[in-house]
Amino acid sequence: MGLALVSQTYNEDRGSLDPVHKPIYDLSPPLDLSRSKNFIAGQPFGAFKTMREQAPVMWHPLEKAKMEGFWALTAYKDVRTANLNTKVFSSQAGGIMMAYPPKGDPRNHPKLHSASLDTMICLDAPHHMQLRREHMAYFKPDYIRELKIKVDAKVTELLDGLQAAGPQADLVEHFSSQLPLYTLCEMLGVPEADRSKIREWMDMLELAQYMLEDGDLSTVDPAQVMQFLTEVQAMFDYGQEILKERRKSPKQDLLSAIANVEIDGAVLPDEYLDGSWLLIIIAGNDTTRNSTSGLMKLLTQFPDQKAKVLANPDLIPNMVHEGVRMVSPVMYMRRTALSDTEISGQKIAASEKVIMYYGAANRDPAVFENPDIFDVERKNAKDHIAFGTGPHVCLGQRVANMQIESAYRQILARFPNIAWTGEEEILPNGFTHSIGKLMVELNG
Repeated sequence: MGLALVSQTYNEDRGSLDPVHKPIYDLSPPLDLSRSKNFIAGQPFGAFKTMREQAPVMWHPLEKAKMEGFWALTAYKDVRTANLNTKVFSSQAGGIMMAYPPKGDPRNHPKLHSASLDTMICLDAPHHMQLRREHMAYFKPDYIRELKIKVDAKVTELLDGLQAAGPQADLVEHFSSQLPLYTLCEMLGVPEADRSKIREWMDMLELAQYMLEDGDLSTVDPAQVMQFLTEVQAMFDYGQEILKERRKSPKQDLLSAIANVEIDGAVLPDEYLDGSWLLIIIAGNDTTRNSTSGLMKLLTQFPDQKAKVLANPDLIPNMVHEGVRMVSPVMYMRRTALSDTEISGQKIAASEKVIMYYGAANRDPAVFENPDIFDVERKNAKDHIAFGTGPHVCLGQRVANMQIESAYRQILARFPNIAWTGEEEILPNGFTHSIGKLMVELNG
């Protein structure tokens, strides 16, 4: 099958809302995990605990959307199994999102729908690894060491701005959202003048899932929808323009690597340029932004752990792993079964959806002792799977860890008494834990 035809394998609905095989666990979802509004108080760790203990492989219907439901995995071993078994659990057969809005929905830009599927993260072998290999030069240790010099300087500059905005300031506005934007644009080679637009598109995409959820269209503001669709088009137009420009005049940057990659002897078709651009905008932002903000909350909620790090900054790298484990900024990934299979005794039929909840797996007491406790000295903190595992493990995890570590080395040295005030805003997003606002007191 040619790369340009991959998205045609997508088939959202088997024609039945119920699973082929009867669930072995008798538990109804303690929370509707398909509704973004149910995540504005944070990840539902209480519901995940109930599911992990009573139904680690649980059937979750999508009755409101009138679509086939999914199998929700909440135990670490099961999430890891599904991640690793790519011959059975496919990213390509149905994409990595829980559900995709119907093509005819007036809120859904056609390019947003197709680009979310025509991308590296939604490919299986061999094409996934072929594309991934072409990106690798920008995620190797030597490159990251050079990039860190720039990131360290940017952290200093951003903390100057945070201090000027204090003594109370929004960490997201002045720091957490700015750092990954800068790092991403440096890696890509995006011109300075265009970077503010990239941030606007990042913010827009964080709310896209909520806007596109199935619901009563009469409650949707047509002007807001029109503005959203206009910005989506502008985002893709810019991506096509800059990627095609890099084909004509390549530079030493990640955009040029993406634009000129060849699969089966041919450059990426336009659909995959759109998909690559969309993946860049999303993946380059969420993990670092929300882990940085979430780690500030944890340091405030666990002052004894903060004291340990202040007394011994050598704990910062492990603190970052532990923080990412507890925040788990990407809440889930989806796979689709290519054949009849079984997980922990539950039979799963071919074409059924499987959702792997990383936040639930990362708090599994079978792997992490006292999992709800933030422990900067945790021996196995690096065993978290917030970045996934296996062939699809996050390509940018080293870059994300480097940024967060750089940030907190300077934050804690410069503002040792910094603390979250308790004021925050969590955006309605069931895919990523999106912290839209986090107020901090610089002097505690």
